[in-house]
Amino acid sequence: MSDMATTVLERPPTTGLLDRKMTKARGIVSVVVVLIALIAGLGFIGFHLSSDLAVVTDATPWAYVLLAAALAIALGFEFVNGFHDAANAVATVIYTHSLDPNFAVVWSGMWNLAGALASSGTVAFTVITLLPVELILRVSSGSGFAMVFALLIAAILWNLGTWWLGLPASSSHTMVGSIMGVGLANELMHVHSGTLGVDWHQAAKVFEVLLFSPIVGFSLAWLLFLMSKRLIKYPELYEAPKNGAPPPWPIRGLLILTCTGVSFFHGSNDGQKGMGLIMLILIGTVPTAYALNHGLTSDDVQAFITASAQVEHILDRHVNPAGIPGADPRVAVKEYIRTKQLQPDTMLALRELVGDASNELAISREAKTLSAKGQTNIRNDMYVASEAIRLMENDSKAAFTADENAALTSYKRKIDKSTKFIPDWVKVAVALALGLGTMVGWKRIVVTVGEKIGKEHLTYAQGASAGLVAMLTIFAANQWGMPVSTTYVLSSGVAGTMSANKSGLQLSTLRNIAVAWVFTLPAAALLSGTLFFVFSRIVQ
Repeated sequence: MSDMATTVLERPPTTGLLDRKMTKARGIVSVVVVLIALIAGLGFIGFHLSSDLAVVTDATPWAYVLLAAALAIALGFEFVNGFHDAANAVATVIYTHSLDPNFAVVWSGMWNLAGALASSGTVAFTVITLLPVELILRVSSGSGFAMVFALLIAAILWNLGTWWLGLPASSSHTMVGSIMGVGLANELMHVHSGTLGVDWHQAAKVFEVLLFSPIVGFSLAWLLFLMSKRLIKYPELYEAPKNGAPPPWPIRGLLILTCTGVSFFHGSNDGQKGMGLIMLILIGTVPTAYALNHGLTSDDVQAFITASAQVEHILDRHVNPAGIPGADPRVAVKEYIRTKQLQPDTMLALRELVGDASNELAISREAKTLSAKGQTNIRNDMYVASEAIRLMENDSKAAFTADENAALTSYKRKIDKSTKFIPDWVKVAVALALGLGTMVGWKRIVVTVGEKIGKEHLTYAQGASAGLVAMLTIFAANQWGMPVSTTYVLSSGVAGTMSANKSGLQLSTLRNIAVAWVFTLPAAALLSGTLFFVFSRIVQ
């Protein structure tokens, strides 16, 4: 690792003109735009957060202290994520002189902010499903807070370390590794428990996306560059910038477009990781306000009750006569989630769980009228039922018909509407943290991507090819609801174009990036697992 640090830190200086541009103070217009966005965002957050907390009457002062601390750490992760990952988006426009560095960083930050605001939340809850079910259900307990603090602090520390070395490591890898570490540590600490470990089936899907993202980036950028060289006969496109002059406008527009797209889709993908964790924090500290979606109308509640009755009828047809009712149906359903094996009492327990949630909600008619304990109980029942149905839809032993599966899917969507929601102020908070982070500390990663991957200066076509592939790859990941590594897609895309152009590759840099890629998961897992063990002992 000492050799890696030496290689990264002892880099040759940038060209004089580019170096002066990168150290130039920001213009007044950029500063004003950032301040306006910051003031407006903080006002929006303060108004809506105070409005949400106005309904909370049973929270202790300690809960608010935990809430403030956890939110600060979660937003700190997104801030670090901004200058660690989002810096990749501006490397191509800076090194092709398409945009002034300071303007490019502000531009990218604003589009990261816009992407986070426009996100759907699917990636957020994909990441959350990697966490142990038991810890999610007990997020308001000491172990729940230990989980959130451990994985966030571990992710921040690893990101800061790789940033200091100028390594384009992935925040997505880091977050997934941190979650794995918490899950593994929790499983080792409770060897005889049920749903306290990692959901390896869900983790495998995420691993596949993270594993193949650099391969996709390299291969597609390599192919796109060669295709453009064969089909687009425009010599200037394949030249490096001369004397710091910006490229002709068609080329410049394409490079700015790819920078904008990568920034927007990075914000919409990476921003959601923080959103999901913030929701766990809110549910754990002030469940009265956030355990259930208070935006549900009476019509939504009635639709949920009707769908629940239909699902109870479906499950009743599949109840095993040998099944014996247990004292707590949630325990039996959690056992199915852990083992993925139907037991004689599984369908019976799930039917009772569905009925209990429906009855509780029917009594109140509105989620916000329930007590904190009541909202937490309904949310937990809904969450466990939703996870069980997700697994049963692909379980041949459940033997549901197509019509039954459709009804179950519709019911699950109604559950998710009640439990998997992200308030607008959370999106704004994450967007601000991510956007502001993009404008700070970006130079180390930009220099690595722009100077240290290939042996020759980045050409316009290379920058555009790598940026376009990264933009489309992240967009596709958003559609699938999966986290993806912006860092590795873009940096491997640059490497792919260098290889296609026979520009040569700096193997020392690629080796360091590969080392970071290999060690990020286990290092983040070890760090978060250790922190979780320590924090769990403190809060016992």
